[in-house]
Amino acid sequence: MSDYKLGLDYALTQDKNDKLASYRNQFHIPKDKDGNDWLYFTGNSLGLQPKITQTYLQQELDDWANFGVEGHFEAKNPWLHYHEFLTESMAKIVGAKPIEVVIMNTLTTNLHLLMVSFYQPTKTNYKIVIESDAFPSDKYAVESQLKFHGFDAQDGLILWKPRAGEDLLRIEDLETILEEQGDEIALLLIGGVNYYTGQFLDLKKIATLGHAKGCMVGIDLAHGAGNIQPNLHESNVDFAAWCTYKYLNSGPGSLGGVFVHEKHAHNKDLKRFSGWWNHNKETRFNMRQPFDVLAGAEGWQLSNPPILSMAAIRASLDLFNEVGMDALLTKSKKLTGYFEFLIRNLDNDSIKIITPSDPNERGCQLSIQVTSTDKNLHKKLTEAHIITDWREPDVIRCAPVPLYNSFQDVYLMVKKLKEILNEN
Repeated sequence: MSDYKLGLDYALTQDKNDKLASYRNQFHIPKDKDGNDWLYFTGNSLGLQPKITQTYLQQELDDWANFGVEGHFEAKNPWLHYHEFLTESMAKIVGAKPIEVVIMNTLTTNLHLLMVSFYQPTKTNYKIVIESDAFPSDKYAVESQLKFHGFDAQDGLILWKPRAGEDLLRIEDLETILEEQGDEIALLLIGGVNYYTGQFLDLKKIATLGHAKGCMVGIDLAHGAGNIQPNLHESNVDFAAWCTYKYLNSGPGSLGGVFVHEKHAHNKDLKRFSGWWNHNKETRFNMRQPFDVLAGAEGWQLSNPPILSMAAIRASLDLFNEVGMDALLTKSKKLTGYFEFLIRNLDNDSIKIITPSDPNERGCQLSIQVTSTDKNLHKKLTEAHIITDWREPDVIRCAPVPLYNSFQDVYLMVKKLKEILNEN
């Protein structure tokens, strides 16, 4: 039993007692023409901008103006090692050791680079398992890997599906797939938090099942990083990749993150693509040395880092480091639970939450299926400056982000949703 209550007074009281409430003021909240805050519930797609981001970017612009190329050494935050400023904070967010994490490239690019190393098919062991409703980019990526290695994509791709009439994946069905076809499976590439349903999967269990059949196990954490604690090191997955522009608030199209488990850190025999930034730092600038790969996740870098994008990431990670994931997760579970409580109290048969009810099996995203309407519902919410995310055919994804969303936001959103539904 929860202690949630209906009515605005409850929401206002929760906001008054919220230890993280002040962090909302550290973000730019979009406003309508009258200066009223939008109700922004799409941090699962693009996080809001921290106010300190401009200061962090300006520092690098000033150092570029003042030092030119010498900014690599003379900048306040020397560019030569800038990516290292992000590592420790990022490792805490995803539950990894610093040697296991690096910020580089963008998500799908990183997945391809990691599959160069961790997808090594043979004639009889070549298949890849993904969720049936994986994010399209993941599906395109693994299909192209199969084709690149000379396999038929339809034959080589195994889809882990929900059961008929269900929305969520069952771990026992993955177990059945591995029992029946495990000898043919080379790789599991699974979304740690499914983009559509918001289901947070048991990564450690997935890794255990996959490794028992000799499979490599990779995780797409695009909708997980900064939203849940995946405990990547403890999970024992081989690799993971994620973006930083959703819950990590680094700006549109910003760089992604990579995790490679420590057990692979010193394996120089792993196949990989190479560039000068994954070469030994001590001899990198000697220019004529044979390639000597770096240990850990840094060994998958190719090029020197884009500083302006990293500055925006650093601004956000400094906020995360200040707050801490434990505090964020505590608020997230309470705020999302309140959201679920209000939705269920609409007592409307046309509404169904397809995200798991168990707080340990989801992050802050709730996927709300509305069977009696179409995209016009989403349009009406947007016209009321309630920013949600529509996914065909009938799902609204909403993410009350604990860093900047309030209990009052949630109350007002559900109140407006009820009004729109009652119009129909």
